[in-house]
Amino acid sequence: MNLTPEPPRRIVVGISGASGSVYGVRLLQALREIPGTESHLVVSATGWRNLHHELDLERGRVEALAHVVHDADNVGASIASGSFPVHGMVVAPCSMRTLAAIAHGLSDNLLTRAADVMLKERRRVVLLARESPLHLVHLRNMATVTQMGAIVCPPVPAFYQRPTTVNDIVDHSVARALDLLGLAHNLAPHWQGLPPDRGQMAAAART
Repeated sequence: MNLTPEPPRRIVVGISGASGSVYGVRLLQALREIPGTESHLVVSATGWRNLHHELDLERGRVEALAHVVHDADNVGASIASGSFPVHGMVVAPCSMRTLAAIAHGLSDNLLTRAADVMLKERRRVVLLARESPLHLVHLRNMATVTQMGAIVCPPVPAFYQRPTTVNDIVDHSVARALDLLGLAHNLAPHWQGLPPDRGQMAAAART
C-alpha cells in the first residue's frame, strides 16, 4: 500500500519595511526549531534595507534562516497561487504601506500577493502592524483586513511577564504569532493566572 507522505506545514514569513525587522528574523529562527514546519521567506526592498540598518544583517545571513526564499518581484512564485498548500502567513513587521496594499487587494509584489492569496483561500494571516501613533486611514485599513479575515497583532510588550531583555520582549510577540498559527513553541510561557493572596485564601477557608 502506497502512503503519500504528509506535506510540511508551510509558513510564509513576510518582512516589510517597518521598523522591527528583528521580529521577522526571530520568527524564522523559531520556525527552524518546530518539527515538520517549512518557512517561505519574502522580503520587500525596504525590508532588506531595514534588516541591514537595524540588525547589520546581510541578505545571505537572513536567507539562510529560511527553508525557501522568494524574490519579492517574482509574482509567479509558488506562494502566489492558492493551489499551493500553505498553513499560514505572518508579516513581521507589517508596515502601513503593506497593510494598505493588503487591505485594498493591490497584490503589487509577491509579499502582498501572497497575503491576498491567503485571505481568498480563508487561511490564517497575522500582521504584526508596526506604527505609532495611528491616523484614521491606518485604523480603517486595520478594520478592513480584520473584516477580510486577517488578524492584526501589533508587537506590544507584555510587562506582566517581567521581561528583562529586549530579546524577552521580542520573543513574547513572536510567541503570540505562533500561538495564532496553532504552532507549539517554547519561546515564552503562557499565562497561568495569579496565585491567590493570603486574604483570599483565608476568606475561602471560612466559606
